[in-house]
Amino acid sequence: MKLHRSIKAVTLFLFTILLLSACSSQKDGQAENEVGKSVTNVAAPWIATKNTTRINSSNPVESAVLVSKTLWPATANDNRPGAVILASTERWGAALASLDLVHHPNNGPLLYMDKNGIPQATLDEIKRLKPIGIGQAKEQVIVIGGSSNKVKEQLNKAGFKASFVAGKDDAEIAEQIDTLYTKASGSQPDGVIVGSLDSPEYTIPAGNWIAHMLEPLLFVTKKEIPKATIRALEKRKGRANIYVIGPESVVSADLENKLKQYGTVKRIAGKNPIENSIAFAKYKDETTGFGWGITTPGHNLSFVPADNHLLAISAAPFSHLGKHAPLIWTEKEKMPNSVMDYVMTLQPKYKVTPTEGPFNHAWIVGNEKDLTPEAQGEIDSMLEIVSASGKGHGDHGSTAEDDTSSNENETPSNNGHGGGHH
Repeated sequence: MKLHRSIKAVTLFLFTILLLSACSSQKDGQAENEVGKSVTNVAAPWIATKNTTRINSSNPVESAVLVSKTLWPATANDNRPGAVILASTERWGAALASLDLVHHPNNGPLLYMDKNGIPQATLDEIKRLKPIGIGQAKEQVIVIGGSSNKVKEQLNKAGFKASFVAGKDDAEIAEQIDTLYTKASGSQPDGVIVGSLDSPEYTIPAGNWIAHMLEPLLFVTKKEIPKATIRALEKRKGRANIYVIGPESVVSADLENKLKQYGTVKRIAGKNPIENSIAFAKYKDETTGFGWGITTPGHNLSFVPADNHLLAISAAPFSHLGKHAPLIWTEKEKMPNSVMDYVMTLQPKYKVTPTEGPFNHAWIVGNEKDLTPEAQGEIDSMLEIVSASGKGHGDHGSTAEDDTSSNENETPSNNGHGGGHH
């Protein structure tokens, strides 16, 4: 009997050991599978190369949230926004004009609502940000344009204080934003940008500037200067510095002449939307200080697919914090020739070592269906610092005056930089 019990006990003990071993092996196998999973299968809101950072979404609501997360960590009061702009995906003009509030008074992002209210992703982001509040009322959200009762209910339920900027059309909303900025800052800027409500692809590059500086954006149409725009210009009492963005096919010469009664008018234009964005990035009025004036190395750019207007507006806060960047429209597969030519003028060159700088960077906004990995790789190569001597990175310690005869036939693919136009 004792022998039988002993055998039974040993058998039970061995079975338990085998069972635990099997469970452990299964868990180890699962862990190995998790560890061994390719990083390409991991969801990536951001995709970075050495000179570029991609906001990996072509959905404007999602993109706006990712831009917000990038610029405002919200880990302490010094990196929380004062207030958030809440603009509608149904009104690109109002959303674009509202960017004038990004820098002052808000120091905060633009997020989107839609016809159904505030998307959950947007609401969650406002909750993460916990805006400090601006003005005496400590308003945390500025709602731009018409808003439904549902939007008000959502904000009230979440406990956020909000103010509302309304108008019968986008030109009137732009006027209201100009007035709001002036009241908050205590002075009215003489400079204004005037763009067409009928041609967003030409007007939108202005958004990155107004998110960065004090000039507002006012609107015209193909046929007229709206009354709201006239009222805003008249407040400048003939002293306005007016910068028209877009060619005469977008803002006519006749409208340009009519604008001259309100001040000095200068036009910034390219023959197509892409070249227009480049012209705006290069422009500088040395008299007033208006304009990016980016014509030398050591800068940041923001590349957005040319047909996604709301996406470009969502990325405009990249001109406010961090590596301030103007908008450059580009194409899906590669940079068009005009963009390539422009970026080539910005490529940094070092004399002795790459650590000398300066360095370039680019934000790329849109998923890989709208801007391919090849397009990102091309931009990355073109922004890379290169040797002034024409040699590659193996050239460390040499000077530009050293003999470069052995490199006369060197191509971009074998010069140590792995591609690009040098």
